[in-house]
This record gives sequence, C-alpha cells and structure tokens, in this order.
Amino acid sequence: MAQPTKNREIQVQKPAQSLAHFQTKLGKGEEEDGGLLKPILMGVAGVVLVGVLYGAWSAYQTSAAEKHEAALSALQMEVEGDGVTPMPPAEVEKRMRERLGRLEALVADAPSSRKAATAGLLASWRLALDGKGQAPAKAEDPWGQIRLAQRALALGQAQAARAQLDGLRAKATPGEPWAEAFWASQLDADRLAGDRAQALKDLAEYKARFKGRADTSAFEGLIQSI
Repeated sequence: MAQPTKNREIQVQKPAQSLAHFQTKLGKGEEEDGGLLKPILMGVAGVVLVGVLYGAWSAYQTSAAEKHEAALSALQMEVEGDGVTPMPPAEVEKRMRERLGRLEALVADAPSSRKAATAGLLASWRLALDGKGQAPAKAEDPWGQIRLAQRALALGQAQAARAQLDGLRAKATPGEPWAEAFWASQLDADRLAGDRAQALKDLAEYKARFKGRADTSAFEGLIQSI
C-alpha cells in the first residue's frame, strides 16, 4: 500500500531582513569606517600643521638673520667707510667708540646662528680700542677661528685673517651655520689685502656653492670698492 505523500517545503532563501535591521547594520558599518578614518585624518592634519609651523619658523629665522646682517653691515660701513677712500686710523677709532653701544645691542639681539660671529666682532672692536678683547689665542671650532679672523681684520692684519680662514674653506657650505660668516670674513680679508682677483674668485665659489640661495649684492659692492 502506497505511503501518503508528505508535503515538504524547501526553504531556498533566508528570511528577508527587516528594514530596521538593515539600517542598524549599515549604521554600524559607517561607525566602524568612521572610527578608522578619524585617526587617519587627524594624523594627516597633524603632519600638515607641523610642516606649516616649521616653514613659518624657518622663514622667521631667515628674515631675522637677514635683518641682523643688514644692520651689522650698515654699522661696519659707518665705521670703515665705503672702502674707496682710505679712512685715517684715528677717525676709525673715534667712530668705533661712538658706535660701540650699537654693536653691543646687536650682539644681545642677534639670532642664534649669528650671535657667535657678532660677539666675535665686538671682541675685535674692544681689542682694537682698549686691548681688552676676549678672543682666544687658539680656536677649537669654526666659530672660534672666524672670531680670530675678525679680530685680525679689525687690527688690519689681512694675512693673519686668511690664515685663520684657510682651513675652513672646504667645509663652508650651506649646511654649516657659520658658512655665511666665513665668506663675509673671507671677502673682507680680500678687501683689506687689496686683492681684487682673489675676491672675484671667492665670490664665484660662494655663488657656485649657494646657487642663488643668498643675496650677493653686499659682496659685489665690497669687490667694487677694491
């Protein structure tokens, strides 16, 4: 006798998800994605902010250094003249004494990258005026050698200044904080020695190393005076 046929229902699909369940799941996925995206965006924003702050600080430092150098150059020109007309030593000494306070103020306000070189110039002035300079007899670092060179320049000793600077030439590149002070002192030594040919060579080497990253107008004007 045949068995009665049983009706069987074959479930081929899962029950459809309710709209509320779908919305809950979608919201949960967005929260998870948002949770990952938020720290990424914060990290990117932090990197950008650091870059902006560093750029602003570098620009400020560069501007401060340029203003300082301009003020220092103007002061030295007031004391030494334009280099074309010889200045009597007595007149140079008189001008140095009158402007010593201004140089001391420049040392106090100098940017960190220029402070040692400016302090060296002040020591040279004091040595020339009263024999009380604080420059060491022997330098142990580039800044010390530059200070000794500036001391020699203040005393009118071009060869002594060059002797202090010669050992620094190879390393006087844009990566060194004392490089600008070196080249300024080197060209000043050329001026004091009346060596225009060497001054032109030094200026060409300076331009090649710095490749337009520095204003050479002051150096060019100095060479014109030789």
